[in-house]
Amino acid sequence: MSVTDAPAGAPGGDRQFFGHPRGLATLFLTEMWERFSFYGMRAILVLYLTAAASTGGLGMSVATASAVYGVYNAMVYLMALPGGWIADRLLGARRSVLWGGVVIAAGHYVMAIPTGWSVFAGMTLIVLGTGLLKPNISTMVGDLYDRDSPRRDAGFSLFYMGINIGGFLAPLITGYLGEKINWHLGFAAAAVGMTLAVIQYVVGGGHLGRAGVTPTDPLDGAERRRALTRIAVAVLVAALLVLVLAVTGLFTVNTVVNLLTALTVLITVVYFARILFDRRLAGVERDRMRAYLWLFVFAAAFWLIYDQAGSVLNVFAEDSTDRHLFGFTFPASWLQSANPILIIIAAPLFAALWVRLGHRLSTPVKFALGLVLNGLSFVLMAAAARAAVGGELVSPLWLIAVYAVQVCGELCLSPVGLSVTTKLAPARYASQMMGLWFLAVAVGDAIGGQVARLADKWAQPTYFLTFGLASVALGLGALMFTRHIRTLMSGIH
Repeated sequence: MSVTDAPAGAPGGDRQFFGHPRGLATLFLTEMWERFSFYGMRAILVLYLTAAASTGGLGMSVATASAVYGVYNAMVYLMALPGGWIADRLLGARRSVLWGGVVIAAGHYVMAIPTGWSVFAGMTLIVLGTGLLKPNISTMVGDLYDRDSPRRDAGFSLFYMGINIGGFLAPLITGYLGEKINWHLGFAAAAVGMTLAVIQYVVGGGHLGRAGVTPTDPLDGAERRRALTRIAVAVLVAALLVLVLAVTGLFTVNTVVNLLTALTVLITVVYFARILFDRRLAGVERDRMRAYLWLFVFAAAFWLIYDQAGSVLNVFAEDSTDRHLFGFTFPASWLQSANPILIIIAAPLFAALWVRLGHRLSTPVKFALGLVLNGLSFVLMAAAARAAVGGELVSPLWLIAVYAVQVCGELCLSPVGLSVTTKLAPARYASQMMGLWFLAVAVGDAIGGQVARLADKWAQPTYFLTFGLASVALGLGALMFTRHIRTLMSGIH
């Protein structure tokens, strides 16, 4: 893209950031620090929830803490739907990202308060803020380029590098502060990271040009008033529900987790039904959505296992791994840094592999491979758990090997899923389909949090082997249906 063909959102088409618009640096650093705060808090969340009260934790069972962790992740992705709508219809992406960052920072600062209730109040704020920031900052990256610019994909690659840099550094810092000094100090470090994100976003805002300044489809007049009224009613209903649960004595952690899990699944069912039964869809579009439903189920099953890295596997790292190194016992949460560094190493290799294979390996086959690899990671985890039976401490290399297999599975499914979502999207639902993809993560995490309760009841080798083999079986079953799914995809590979 030359200076003369810069889109309206690009600040003069300048190339001051590795040959890309200077505004990309602003969004890169914002996302890096936001992911630092997110993954930093997430790395120590379950460890804090399960830590004994005498060490400053909440003393929850692993089962309850895993369910809380799962539904928290689910809500983060679920809120991307209303967050995208607010940006498109009310605030614009620019202000949505700013307000989202402010709310996220406030949530982390609340979690830094050394009281029992602060963690849940803080998590609520983080969920709401992330819903505003996460989907809209990616939209602004796209606004810096022409739609057909050859540098667009490279710009997104740089942007996603920021995600993994933040994800790599965060557990190292928050993990040490939280586990070695004070849990709430770890949460405070995440708050500082998010504050840096907001500050540099404001300071660097001048490089963003017109990107995200106005809503793409703004509500006006009576339509805007109706929408705001509905939002107010929804908030009031939610407040009344909380009040009823509190008065009846049912406002417990488990009740809220179960309700939010059910809500996530219900929203997904309604969303799919709305699209599949839309009579305005052409026959080919409806067939492609049926194909997408299969892929959605496979993706949800994948995230159900994959995102237990921060819950069940994190607890295993704390209780069952030998973390002594040169006279120092490193925090269990440090192993959470393995995933992003492995992605940084493997992503270019998989990108080159997909280019070389071309259409010889279809999207359904890649999804099936992702499920099989994900399952094999849990089979490997079962072997690690068996070696740890009787209180033996196993090498942390077991977990690193598990994460390496999972990353290979993720690179078979996650970026491919993002791509096929845009390809299979019906024309009239094009802007909503990315939210539907996030719903797959939300459903997987919500149900995965409930499934993880079994890790507290079953023997660990049995737990990992059961769900590992189930994922492998589902992946092999998916391979049997690839021809049918490809037929429904109607020429989309």
